[in-house]
This record gives sequence, structure tokens and C-alpha cells, in this order.
Amino acid sequence: MSRLKDKFNEAIKPALVKEFNIKNPMLIPSIEKIVISVGAGESAKDQKVLQNMADTISLIAGQKAVVTNAKKSVAGFKVREGFPVGIKVTLRKEQMYAFLDKLISVALPRVKDFRGLPKNGFDGRGNYNFGLNEQLMFPEVEYDKILRTHGMNITIATTAKNDKEAFKLLELFGLPFAKGK
Repeated sequence: MSRLKDKFNEAIKPALVKEFNIKNPMLIPSIEKIVISVGAGESAKDQKVLQNMADTISLIAGQKAVVTNAKKSVAGFKVREGFPVGIKVTLRKEQMYAFLDKLISVALPRVKDFRGLPKNGFDGRGNYNFGLNEQLMFPEVEYDKILRTHGMNITIATTAKNDKEAFKLLELFGLPFAKGK
């Protein structure tokens, strides 16, 4: 079992029950899934760069990434239906905990001038979104094999009913939030 899953079962669950006075153990907030997504942008036109981006995200996540296609044509964005527009991977269970552990303990501390994750990334329903500017902070990524640096959006979906519960859950996991507001 992963280190973070053990921490969740032994320390985080009791702390959440105590803080929010939860009677039913099925209502204890937990992390449901983590979605890593990348918008392809201009890279979508070059199949080699798109495949390199998908391979990089697969390497970071530890699971095969999927290329997402446009559902409908939008002339303003010069996108046709079926045109590749991004890459995503959804992590659940053990792989989710392994990725979160790697993100918290290895990747985020390697970010230059890191001041913490913004607290305004919650959506009102207990889910948290934040973006990373480049993929080079992850130890699996080799600089020489990257054709183009790109950022990524990470969404952490929780079973929390509100942002307050979700914030406390992620804070107990060790996600480094920015100080202050």
C-alpha cells in the first residue's frame, strides 16, 4: 500500500471526523481521482510533438495518456471536429496516491521560487484545480527527449461536500498551499 493511503487511513480520517463531527464513516471526505490534462494548442498540428507530449504525460502519471479530440468545429480557434486538441490521463486508487506522493514530496519542491499552491483553485463543490508551467520538475522527464516544454492542469476530485472540507483534506495530505489569503 502507498505511503499516502496509509497516512489517510491512520491519521487523516480521524482528524476529519473530529474536526467536522462526521457520524457516518461513508461521509468522510476522500480523494476520488486525479486528472492530468494538457491543451495541445499549436502542437496539435504536428503529430510527432503531440505523441511526445502524450508519452511525457504517460511517464509522469505512470499510466497511458489519451489524446482528446474536438467534439465540434470552432472556426475562431481553427479547430475541426475530430481534430486532436489535448491529452489527458485519469488516475484512481493506488496510482493516484503514488502520483500525489510524487507531486508533494518530489516535484513541487523542485519548482523555482515556489510559494505554494493558490487557495482559489476550489470550484465550490470540493474539487481543486491548479496548473504547472512545465513538466521538467518531475524526475522521470529527461530534458533531452522533450521536443517542446508544456504546462499541465491537475484536477483533484474529492468526495467532500464543500471547499472547506476539501481544503482541510488536501492540507492534511500535505499539499503546500500559499500562505495568507
